[in-house]
Order: sequence, then C-alpha cells, then structure tokens
Amino acid sequence: MKLFDLSGKTALVTGAAGGLGQGIALGLAEAGADIVSASYSSSEETVKAAQALGRKALDITVDLSDHSILQQTFDKALELTGHVDILVNNAGIIRRTPAKDHSEKDWFDVIDINLNTVFLLSQIVGRHMIERGSGKMINICSMLSYQGGINVPGYTASKHGVAGLTKAFANEWAASGLQINGIAPGYMATNNTAPILANEERTASITERIPAGRWGTPDDVKGPAVFLASSASDYLNGHVLCVDGGWMAR
Repeated sequence: MKLFDLSGKTALVTGAAGGLGQGIALGLAEAGADIVSASYSSSEETVKAAQALGRKALDITVDLSDHSILQQTFDKALELTGHVDILVNNAGIIRRTPAKDHSEKDWFDVIDINLNTVFLLSQIVGRHMIERGSGKMINICSMLSYQGGINVPGYTASKHGVAGLTKAFANEWAASGLQINGIAPGYMATNNTAPILANEERTASITERIPAGRWGTPDDVKGPAVFLASSASDYLNGHVLCVDGGWMAR
C-alpha cells in the first residue's frame, strides 16, 4: 500500500469547496496528503474535514478567473508546507444554452475558467514541480472531452481543450519527472448536473444507458484521484481516465 501513500505530500485542489473537488481533496487527505483548497466560495467544510483526519489544510477563497492573482494564489499555497506536489485542476463552470443562442459572454466565461485558468495555473505550478524534479497534475476532463453534448458548446470546447492540454503537458514535462493525467467523470450527482436531475425523463434515459445502473458521486472519484496522485501511477502520462460507470463502453 506504500504505492498509494501520500504522506508528506501537499495537494493544491481548485474548486474543492464542494462536489467532485471536495471529494477528491478528502480522498487525497485520507491517503495522507495535506490540502490547499483554492475556490470561489469558502472551503471551510473541506478544510475542517481534512484537519479532522490529522492533515494540515488551508482555505484560499479566490476568483480563479482573475488571472492576475494566480501567482499570488500559488505563493499563498506554498505557505502551508513550502511545496506543492499535487495539482488538481477541478474548478469549472457550465452554461446551458442552445448553440444558436449561446451568448458571447457565456462562451468566454466558460473558456476562461475551464481552459485558460487550467493552462496558466498549470504553468505556474509546473515551473515549481520541474525545479523539484517531480510532481503530479490531475486535470478534470469530462465525457464531453469525447462527445458533443447538448446545449453546452462552450463547456464541450473547454473540456476537449483540457484533454489536449493534458497530453501536451505530458509530452513536454514527463522527462522532468512530472506525470500529467486527467479524469473524465461520467454523470455525477453534483450541483452542475442539478438541472438534468430535475428532469425525471432525461435522468431516467441517462441512467438506463449507464452499465452500472446509477449516477456517480464524489466518493467514486476518490480512488482514481489517489492513484493518479501517487507513485502507483509513475509510468502513466498523458492519459485521460474515464470514471463513468461504463458510459463510454456503450
């Protein structure tokens, strides 16, 4: 089990105030990692839960779409332990509008936080990891890194981009001791999918297609995240792991 032990590691997780980000952060904490949460809203609940596990934890409340403060955010994250060994790019937004009506603002807002911030923050943290000669990055992709979706053109474009960045970073940084991989969650019961879950007919049709017969939860992403953050995945690079109950197999 030492392969999965994250003791002495520090993880910076964006969007860890709730949902998948919170699940991932607590999964990493359960495996031994100290946690820094950088989220738009307070991560007090996540921090307290991590501390209850005996971990150090820090809440940074920040608007990650403001790229001018990303370096400052990372510098603050370093104050917890002096190093960041794991970066989870989880923060993201979604705007649901038919393509013909998708506003310019919605398009740019989604691309900005879902793709531009991922690139810029990874660049900042990547320099730190390259200097240290090791590091793990986990980018949260989506089933829409592979498919077109409905009424979410900006989100689809951004998640295709994140999958591409995952491979691009791996190509350049693998030789420096970094592993950059992604997780593509399937249909997960979170705030992002609340509008779909509110539609009983659509929820039923989606569930029917999932071989596992159910939607995922934040707990379902804990194990894959620990694997990708640990030395168990040291020879895995540029890969996007589908955590989808078998959705893509259909």
